[in-house]
Amino acid sequence: MTDRPAKRIRAVLNDDTIRVIQLRLAAGEMQHDIAADLGINQGRISEVKTGKRRPSNDNQASQAA
Repeated sequence: MTDRPAKRIRAVLNDDTIRVIQLRLAAGEMQHDIAADLGINQGRISEVKTGKRRPSNDNQASQAA
């Protein structure tokens, strides 16, 4: 049996996390810094920035329109 390093704690990309990412992007923070702080892949930060990932309320509003 081999010893494995402890798993890193990763943030879940839920509505609250998406809003935090949006605020930090609006404040001018770099995507890779946000990703490192939250334990999220930088690609997920990019998806939030480009609008591919939005909070649930935003998704429901855009689908109703």
